[in-house]
Order: sequence, then C-alpha cells, then structure tokens
Amino acid sequence: MHLEDVTISKAIISRYQEELLEALESDVAVVGGGPAGLVAAYYLARANKKVVLFERKLSVGGGMWGGGMMFNQIVVQDEALPILKEFGISYTTFQEGYYTASSVEAVAALTLGAVRAGAKIYNLISVEDVMVRDNRVTGLVINWTSVDVARLHVDPLSVQCTYVIDCTGHDARVASMVVKKLGPVLKTKSGSLEGEKPMWAERGEMATVANTGEIYPGLFVAGMAANAVCGGHRMGPIFGGMLLSGRRAARLILGEE
Repeated sequence: MHLEDVTISKAIISRYQEELLEALESDVAVVGGGPAGLVAAYYLARANKKVVLFERKLSVGGGMWGGGMMFNQIVVQDEALPILKEFGISYTTFQEGYYTASSVEAVAALTLGAVRAGAKIYNLISVEDVMVRDNRVTGLVINWTSVDVARLHVDPLSVQCTYVIDCTGHDARVASMVVKKLGPVLKTKSGSLEGEKPMWAERGEMATVANTGEIYPGLFVAGMAANAVCGGHRMGPIFGGMLLSGRRAARLILGEE
C-alpha cells in the first residue's frame, strides 16, 4: 500500500476537528484526568451523559502513575475495592483492609474504561477561565497548554456544559478561578478555598469523599481538589478516596445521592 504523508495529516486534522466541534457542548465537562476525574467520567458516560474531559498535560492519570515516591504501586482500602473490580484492575491483599495494585495498570484500566463508556478525553488543553451566567457556571474557557506554558497572547475558545467537575488536584484550578473572578462565593466557611491540611491518610481519605459536591451552582469538586477547597487533610499514595470521590461526584450529578 502506498502511503501519502499529506493524507495522514488530513486524517488527523479532520478527525480531531470533528471531535473538538462535538466537545463544544456537553452535559458534563471534567477538568483534570486524574483518578477521580477518570472515574467520574466513566460513571457519567455509562449513564448516557455526554462527557468531555480536559487534561492539561500530555498524559492522564495525575499522581497515580508514580505511586508513592516513584514506587509504582498504589494502596486502596476495603470501601474502594469494588471499583477496582469493576474496572478489572488486579490487586493483592497486603494485610486486612489494605490492597495494592500496579499504578500503571490502574491508570490504563481507568482510562480505557472511561473511553469505552463514551467519555471523550482531550489532552494538552488547559482551562484558563469559566463562563458564568445568572450566578451559575455554564462553561469553560480553553486554550492549548503550550500557549499557557509559553505565555503567548493567543485568545482562547469557549465550551458550554451543564456541569463542571474540578478534578485538578491540589491547585483546585477551576474553583480558584471562580473565587478570583467573583470573590468569596463558594459553599465553604470563608467562601474561598480553605486550603488543604497536612498529611493524615485516614482523615484525608474520609474527607475526600465527604467534601465531594457542588461548591457553586454548576461547579462540583472531586478528588484532592475537594480537600483543597474545603480544608481536608492530604492523604498521600492511598487512592481509594480518589476513586470513591469520582464515583460520588457522578452520582450527585445523576441525582443518585
């Protein structure tokens, strides 16, 4: 078979353009492709919601890839074990209540699960602002991550959605944008980001799930972003809370909780 280089380029550009046009309007836009974001995208897409996920880096997976200090194993607890099983992630019992899994397999399985459920993932795209109408988040303002990194003056594009889930980890980037533009309007004690507390795995895991929810009309937080916004503890390389938080965010949007 004779291959034309330009035809290959046309195929990539035209297909990506088609998919990006589809992403301009969605039911849920997930910002951040870490474990919480991937799990939320999976459950929402499985429920026939139109889901787009924007990841600013080259690869999804967030901090899960590195396990703990680059030992690429993760730990989950009893409550999160059903999610590992649902995604077909193999695990080993370390001792009662502690289960280990390959961080590489976990990220690969979560990503494949979300995509096969119907979620569309767009990497190398950063969110630089939010759209707010009638005191509700109604969309996002996006640009190429390379534009952000190079600090180029290039105007962004906008996407519309019914809900946004901030899964951007410690930075809680979307929630921070809302506070920067609108002031202390979040559903927290101060109305602003409370900031995360020091490492405490037990409390951090519980708080990650408990703090998952709607912090401003149309804007949900999940994963470490939930603790950063609401003042929960950091939990380190145990990822059960992240998985459970993503599932809870989806259930709240679907009206199942």
